[in-house]
Amino acid sequence: MGELPSLVYVGLGANLGERQAALRKALAAIDELPSTRVMRVSPLYGSAPVDAGGPDYLNAVAELTTTLAPQALLSALQTIELSAGRERPYRNAPRTLDLDILWFGDRVIDTPTLTVPHPRMAERAFVLRPLADLVPERVDAAVLQAVASQDIHQLEGSGWADAVVGG
Repeated sequence: MGELPSLVYVGLGANLGERQAALRKALAAIDELPSTRVMRVSPLYGSAPVDAGGPDYLNAVAELTTTLAPQALLSALQTIELSAGRERPYRNAPRTLDLDILWFGDRVIDTPTLTVPHPRMAERAFVLRPLADLVPERVDAAVLQAVASQDIHQLEGSGWADAVVGG
């Protein structure tokens, strides 16, 4: 009998190149991973870089189910980033694509390469606002209020990724 799928939340961001096209292509690539399905995607947000320079980001959060192990999913996401031209010249550098595992079921993971829940999630409106769109019961109102001063605005409703979700 196969492993039961985990419910996983992945943050998506891009601030270089054709940002929205890169996010759509990433969602399609995630949906094509073995035993993985994109279930829902938050509305699209625009946000100023946090602790970094460069152009504004487009951000969203995807809810997926997968039977992949956390490290295998991380490796697959990093491959998708590389295929989108992701470079890592320095911490918080502008990027063509950024994919972060935010939650992996209810697991707590702390390895040299993966920390879940994402360690800086509570400091970032560009993660919390789209997460609250998908799972408001899991996003603490006080934590959301603590990042309310960050520059973020919803650009589109949930339909921006319809071609991928349920496709």
